[in-house]
Amino acid sequence: MSALNNKQIKHLKGLAHELKPIVIVGDKGLTSSVTDEISNAINHHELIKVKIRADEREDREQMINQICQRTGATFIQRVGHIVTLFKRNKEAKIALPK
Repeated sequence: MSALNNKQIKHLKGLAHELKPIVIVGDKGLTSSVTDEISNAINHHELIKVKIRADEREDREQMINQICQRTGATFIQRVGHIVTLFKRNKEAKIALPK
């Protein structure tokens, strides 16, 4: 998938506003089972929120980068401890503006 443009990102942020976090990264960090859960959730929903319980901003940013690399997801936004991710499925569920 090509990179998302600003209009598409804004649209996804609007859709994500009402979503609740599906997966929570806890005290043990980004384990393989947590990564698998995130991957399964994003492959099913396309757009998800993940809560990352890390005190330091740098630790959260590092985990976000790892999640995106491991799952192939696109970072949409981060608000505090909540990150919004998007990954287009073969059968698109979310219509994106051009």
